[in-house]
Amino acid sequence: MLQGSECVFVAASTRCFSELDFWQALTLINDLEYDKVEIYLDENGALKPSYLASSPDEFHAHLRDRTRLTPVALTLANAIELKPFTELCKLAKALRVTQINIPSEVVGTPFNSEIDRLKTLVAAASKEGVRVAIRTERGRLSEDAHTAVELCQSVDGLGLGFDPSYFLGEEKFETTLELVTGYTSHVFLRDSTEKQLQVQVGLGEVDYARLISQLEKHRYDRALSVELLPDEMDKEQRTLELRKLRMLIDSLL
Repeated sequence: MLQGSECVFVAASTRCFSELDFWQALTLINDLEYDKVEIYLDENGALKPSYLASSPDEFHAHLRDRTRLTPVALTLANAIELKPFTELCKLAKALRVTQINIPSEVVGTPFNSEIDRLKTLVAAASKEGVRVAIRTERGRLSEDAHTAVELCQSVDGLGLGFDPSYFLGEEKFETTLELVTGYTSHVFLRDSTEKQLQVQVGLGEVDYARLISQLEKHRYDRALSVELLPDEMDKEQRTLELRKLRMLIDSLL
């Protein structure tokens, strides 16, 4: 049993249904018996960060009126400028959301310039009581777990949005877990193999029990967020997989 598991919770990302209207996605997630949601923001998607930054009160009112789901994190698909980011942090505070996940810069970006950028964002977020995490993903500086941890060590208050799907393979999963979980403040989940980013639950290589056991050592008390990728699976299959993953994670907690 995860220590403090009354504080650990399963959530679903609206990215799971990002081809749909945002409010339709919330309805589907609610119908699948989730009660917490991670809000995915993409300027080319269903919910644009520019809209939230420019109309935070309107969005807050709509969210309160149209869903019973509790938002637990905002996740940005792409980097945005400081001013709209600051507005998102203020909105997060109003929503009682304490987590914003952002991408690190692309591979090849100078390490020191990324540190400077992240320090600025973390400082802005901390004024609103919001934690910033860089998500681990391919093509970004954070694709290398050691680099991701070095960024966290260099920027006080920065966390990791850990996606284990990118660190599968013999011994790699275990060593990565030991390296990153002490810095992890959000977890993205789907089933995957070393060669395929998303597969049906039970056909992949993600060791959920081992992941939770390692998180236990660091008294993790935040979201385990299911994030399925629309391009990798049709909507009906995603709906089934969301239900299966929720039940699986609940059983482990």
